[in-house]
Amino acid sequence: MMRRFHKMHGLGNDFVIFDAREGALEMSGARARSIADRRTGIGCDQLILLEPSDAADVRMRIFNADGGEVEACGNAARCVALLEGGETRIETRGGVIGGSAGAGAATVEMGEPRFGWDEIPLAYPVDTAAMPVGWERLQNPAAVNVGNPHAVFFVEDADAVELERLGPEIERDPLFPSRVNVNVASIQGGAVKLRVWERGAGLTQACGTGACATAVAAIRRKLVSSPVEVWLPGGSLVIDWSPGRPIRMSGGAAHIFTGEIDLETFA
Repeated sequence: MMRRFHKMHGLGNDFVIFDAREGALEMSGARARSIADRRTGIGCDQLILLEPSDAADVRMRIFNADGGEVEACGNAARCVALLEGGETRIETRGGVIGGSAGAGAATVEMGEPRFGWDEIPLAYPVDTAAMPVGWERLQNPAAVNVGNPHAVFFVEDADAVELERLGPEIERDPLFPSRVNVNVASIQGGAVKLRVWERGAGLTQACGTGACATAVAAIRRKLVSSPVEVWLPGGSLVIDWSPGRPIRMSGGAAHIFTGEIDLETFA
């Protein structure tokens, strides 16, 4: 069965997007993992499945490269907004978000961040503004849920952190029953330099929800003021947030190509 797909990226965080509104499409974790494989599939950080929605213009389902389905992806939301064009409301497992697209960029309203220990979720009650836990030099992270769970560590030099080694350990720590995205950030001249180990995907060029969670944590700690520019390996995002209001994220998105594959060749 031949199916059309779009290859898109937001600051190098890349996606394979299928539109199931064009016809029903069954997606399993195993199939998503096979398609995401960069050697034997199409290759992507996340696979996105668009479906009809009763609550919004479109429903966005998100599968990480390991096949796990997750709640939110900010870079993917900007790509979907660009693909849809104009003003778009997008239903996700993390809630309904709004997007608006321009030329090669999009702004997404990601909803309000959540800080309760049971909303992250964590395994036990703890102060999420500065958790009294640590892993080697990574100490006292903030925990924020922006549709998916994030732990944010502020360090002197984000590039010096062995995130390839510590990221998987923190992601799967029993403190985080739903696992967690791991962010290491440095404050530089009122902006944020950020690297992210994404739950189920590993190190990526950019993580939109990570940028949102980190900006929110930095604003709460009065390390920066809103709006704040967040620099990731793939480029920059601008995050605007104040307490009691939804997060707005603006940044680039790009359509790379459209293709077709035979889904039956993937498990």
